[in-house]
Order: sequence, then structure tokens, then C-alpha cells
Amino acid sequence: MKNQNPVFIAIMLVCALAFALAPVTNAAPSPGGIPTASAAANNQPSAEGEQLPLITIHSAGNIPRGKTGSFVLEMKPALMFGGMYVNFKVSGTAVAGVDYVAFASPAYIGHSGYATILVHTLPDPRASSNNQAYSVVVTLEPGAGYALGNATGGARSALIWIKP
Repeated sequence: MKNQNPVFIAIMLVCALAFALAPVTNAAPSPGGIPTASAAANNQPSAEGEQLPLITIHSAGNIPRGKTGSFVLEMKPALMFGGMYVNFKVSGTAVAGVDYVAFASPAYIGHSGYATILVHTLPDPRASSNNQAYSVVVTLEPGAGYALGNATGGARSALIWIKP
């Protein structure tokens, strides 16, 4: 033992301790090779018993054509370091590329705990006599490392109307 380097021994002890304290993920692979997120989808603690951040969404209001609106995503608690990607899908009566500039999933929520999805509306290419409003709905989808809001913990989807 006299010939061993004490710095090397200290580093090995720290690495062994970090490895012993690291969380273990028991994710079952899906057919596509991506782990499933059943705990996150049900707003439950993870398999390790840790509480997952809760993701909710709301709209900032309806938008007149030619203007920009937004959906706001909130993560509670916010992550101290880094951020997280959140999956969503877009639906509604408005058509991407016709009524608004297309946008795609996922959205990134930074350490502030908030993110915005901007909706840039386009001029109406339809007949000018058509004064119809069109809807854009963003619905949060399950993903690894987060839980989705529910009736008591916030919304899972939000709606914006594009007004004539």
C-alpha cells in the first residue's frame, strides 16, 4: 500500500460513490428502440420514486390574421441545470402553411421553467368574403423525464383562434 498514489485512490473512491448513487433506469425498449414513458404519461412518480417535473400549457389568447400569438409551456419545478425537450402535436381547423407558418415538435423548456411556441399567422388566401375563424390546438404528448398536467395540475392542451 505504500507505493500507491493517494490521489488515484481518492479519485477511484469518488467514482465508485458516484456510480453507487446514480439513478438506475429500468426502461423497457419499445419496437422502435426508444424507451416508453408510462410513468410520465400518467403523472406518476418514476420507477425510482422521484417526482417528475409537471408540464402544462396555455394560450396567450386569440390572434388576428397577420399577427403572432403564442402558446406558453410551464414546467414545475423548473430544472436547476439545463432544460428539457417536450413533445407535442398540432391539430385544429387551421392549416399549416395556409393559415399559419408551420411549427414542429419538440419544444425546449430552459432552466427558467418556461417556453413559448410562436404562431405566426398568414394573410387569408381564401375569398375575402369568408370571415371564418380557424383553430390551432397544441396538445402535450408523453416523453421521458416529465409528467403531463391534468385537470387538477394544469392543462395538457390549449387552443388559439385565428380571427379574420
